[in-house]
Amino acid sequence: MPSFDHQPIRNQLAEQAASLWLNEDVPELVASALRQGDAVLSADGALSVRTGKFTGRSPKDKFIVRDALTQDRVWWDNCAAMAPAQFDTLLADAAASLAGKELFKQDLLAGADPAHQYGVTVLTPSAWHALFIRDLLIRPGEAVPASTAPTPVTIIHAPRFQADPARHGSRSETVIALDLSRNIVVIAGTLYAGEIKKSVFSLFNFHAPERGVLPMHCSANLGPNGETALFFGLSGTGKTTLSNDTNRPLIGDDEHGWSDEGIFNLEGGCYAKTIRLSAEAEPEIFAATRRFGTVLENVVLDPVSKRPDFDDVSLTENTRAAYPLSVLPRVAHGSVGPIPRTVVFLTADAFGVLPPIARLTPEQAVYHFLSGYTAKVAGTERGITEPQATFSACFGAPFIALHPTVYGEMLAEKLEQSGAATWLINTGWTGGGYGVGKRIDIASTRRLLNAALEGELDEVPTRVDELFGFAVPLSVPGVDSRLLTPRLTWADPQAYDRQAAHLASLFTANFEKFGTAASASAGPMVAQAAE
Repeated sequence: MPSFDHQPIRNQLAEQAASLWLNEDVPELVASALRQGDAVLSADGALSVRTGKFTGRSPKDKFIVRDALTQDRVWWDNCAAMAPAQFDTLLADAAASLAGKELFKQDLLAGADPAHQYGVTVLTPSAWHALFIRDLLIRPGEAVPASTAPTPVTIIHAPRFQADPARHGSRSETVIALDLSRNIVVIAGTLYAGEIKKSVFSLFNFHAPERGVLPMHCSANLGPNGETALFFGLSGTGKTTLSNDTNRPLIGDDEHGWSDEGIFNLEGGCYAKTIRLSAEAEPEIFAATRRFGTVLENVVLDPVSKRPDFDDVSLTENTRAAYPLSVLPRVAHGSVGPIPRTVVFLTADAFGVLPPIARLTPEQAVYHFLSGYTAKVAGTERGITEPQATFSACFGAPFIALHPTVYGEMLAEKLEQSGAATWLINTGWTGGGYGVGKRIDIASTRRLLNAALEGELDEVPTRVDELFGFAVPLSVPGVDSRLLTPRLTWADPQAYDRQAAHLASLFTANFEKFGTAASASAGPMVAQAAE
């Protein structure tokens, strides 16, 4: 891990600030945000904010400094490069833009395992962004043990500073630049708060493998006997919903490390999507949106009642709530867990092809991990009129710095050492694709998930899917057995066959970029299906 003295740059920013607010807690940050005029209170006391034209991340504006440390290690096909001199200029200019302004400094931790912990200092002129990251990372003094020498990270957040592509080597006026040798991050030209959170995860993704830790974009919880389960899945697959279970203490919602000792949360909070949120379907998350100190990002408030309207997508579908883990009813002590017993890959297959549950061999697990599949449906984005396959390597391609096969090989080793069972659960469509079939009901998904987690499916008879090769249970108590064989739910079985072959070909085409013949053999048997 690189060593760099962060104190000079932190001191410089502090000395140049008109005023410095150091590690303010929730009431002070809320008051400052209201004073700055960038936020309003909901009827329940949550802080409602808007992020302007950027209502999501800007992955094309993310850069990594190309230097001696990163030159031969970073997966440059996935990461834009910035010259060291350009980063230094950007750093100096961003710092200068904050001079004479009030500054909020938050000293936080990332990594619930003190052996793999970062000391993260965020410097921002925005009180609500300071509250956001205080909600999301680990607050010193809480139940998580603190390292005596955490790896220092400094994030300079200048949301209203505009980068100059000619001067700074950026693509536009927006830039998220990471110097992995010094662990310094500069974020400029965007108010979207998720960039701060994900920059920490990006640093972790680069450094963790060197220490034998697999960085994972997943949620995690504990069973009644203390056994760990992991939940991987892209947006819209149910990762947050399914891992939030009052019967299973939550380790964490989004970012974790898997070391030789077990699982640890990188964060201390949750950044939950709130689109169409309801108290009935997601009571824990709904309750968290109604508390003082929660940040509601781009959630529209009723102009009279000041109550959130979670069905209003006039600003964006990517509405969010940021809140600390401590507000949830059941949280794992210390945000850690033992070596996983179960790994779950979630997908929302809008083609209506994949079964609602399938058991994967270790080789198939690596294949699906590298694929990171789900599907967008018509209406979610402009121009999408039919299901569109989405593949995101390791279920988090925008955040990985190394080649995906590095993480895939680590997962294979972890699965072999742990003996963890791996399941693919489809929360998407059955009886046809989107627009023809229907979404698999949440009650059936929960029943299937619980059966897998509790070992009910370990001995049940299975069929081997002729195309994808994974094992599908023939029956699960409480679930319509026809649901387990998607072809039987289609009115036209031949139409299912054509759709299945199409999806399989998309998997195969996507996987070609990895060039890993051994893992590719665990994928769909496209040639056989075409015969």
